[in-house]
Amino acid sequence: MRRLRPATSFDTLSQRYGERYKWMVLFILALGTVAGVLCTSSFNVAVPALSRHFRLGQDQVQWAMTGFLAAMTVGMLPTSWLLDRLGFRIVFLLSLAVLTLASVGGYFAPSFTLVVAARILQGLAAGVLQPMGALALMRLFPPEIQGRASGILIFSIALTPAIAPSLGGALLDRFGWESIFLLGTPFAVIAALCAIYLLPAPREIKRKPFDWLGLGWLTLGAIALIESVSSLQHSGLASPWTMGQFALAFVASALYYRHARQRSDPLINLDLFRQRTFAMGTLVSFAYGFGLYASTYLIPVFLQNALSFKAGAAGMALLPSGIALVVMLPLAGRMADHYSPKWITLIGLVAFGASFLIFSIRGGAIQYAEIIAATIIGRIGLGMILPALNLATLRHMEPHQLGQSSVVTSYARQLGGVMGVAVLAVFVEWRETVYGTVPPGIYSAYSQGFLLLTAVFSLAVLAACFMRTEGSRPSPK
Repeated sequence: MRRLRPATSFDTLSQRYGERYKWMVLFILALGTVAGVLCTSSFNVAVPALSRHFRLGQDQVQWAMTGFLAAMTVGMLPTSWLLDRLGFRIVFLLSLAVLTLASVGGYFAPSFTLVVAARILQGLAAGVLQPMGALALMRLFPPEIQGRASGILIFSIALTPAIAPSLGGALLDRFGWESIFLLGTPFAVIAALCAIYLLPAPREIKRKPFDWLGLGWLTLGAIALIESVSSLQHSGLASPWTMGQFALAFVASALYYRHARQRSDPLINLDLFRQRTFAMGTLVSFAYGFGLYASTYLIPVFLQNALSFKAGAAGMALLPSGIALVVMLPLAGRMADHYSPKWITLIGLVAFGASFLIFSIRGGAIQYAEIIAATIIGRIGLGMILPALNLATLRHMEPHQLGQSSVVTSYARQLGGVMGVAVLAVFVEWRETVYGTVPPGIYSAYSQGFLLLTAVFSLAVLAACFMRTEGSRPSPK
């Protein structure tokens, strides 16, 4: 049991393991983040099985996914305070413990209500874990190798969604939907064991009070915003419920703004947004999350619903782009060490947006080779954005601002992703009511959906242009 006591100091561990120690820490945090990402990306394949098992409609089963995404978004908010109050080691271990217990609980859940509860707990833990890797990277690595470290961190996280559906499908076919809950558990257990021995005790503890009221306003605003966008599908834009949720999100945000101005240590300090680079980088993170999640949803649906591809053919068309992403990530990380992360981010945004423009222009006339080329261009752009965006946004922040700023960018990216899927689904469904669900009308509906994504990334390019180019983050004291 001695091994479970607080670990030795960072300086002692650095002397013991030398220069490789910070890479060991990054690997441990990446493993924990992978466990959370697996919970995010593997569950979609279980929706039909859950629907059959509990005899529920798909709209009811969606609560297991919506609850997870909402909890994950909210779970990011207290991460900075938790790290200041408890330190990296304790927060990381507690998050992994909650993730593991929720996964085991979901596996044995006898009712759908308990399945949703387990998913919500998984989402909260995954939300706390997500910003920790980027924060550790900015604190541990000098600016000249942050790009390479970011590429390695993102490589493991970006590869996870590519393999999660196939792994989840194999588990489901062999062991049932319950086994999906356990997919991330081995990674969580390994990460926890490594963290017990290798993550250091905190250098100092900041005993500032927690901003419960701020968390309440931000949580209410986030949930209302997510529900308002989700309700577009079942209630429509003009319904009292949808408009009421939009109004509630606006009021909650306004109340948080007033609260944050009156409190000396709010959950998210609004002074962060006075720095132009951070404010613009947050907008880019939101747009990036919007486009990434929305395109991941829209492209396979377009190939199958509009172009009548079978699932296998659609998967094969997207396989080369997945390989391109895997190859591009480490290269982009090294590029970020030698060139301005801002310009790498800009080039990546342009490439990602151009891929959607190709789909929009070609529409139903797009050929198989063009699909492969367009998705490869998009994934190359995505590979350039992933390592560089955090560096471009956070490198200019003061050390004491890194905790909150990394949480805000992760929060913006996740909120953008949740909204991206909902908005595109509603938009395409609306355009199908105008043009019809058979060719050539359905081609126009999807073309306009891809054009909407192109417009979102055009705004992201504009925001990125206002980010600073030169300079680096001050060294930690």
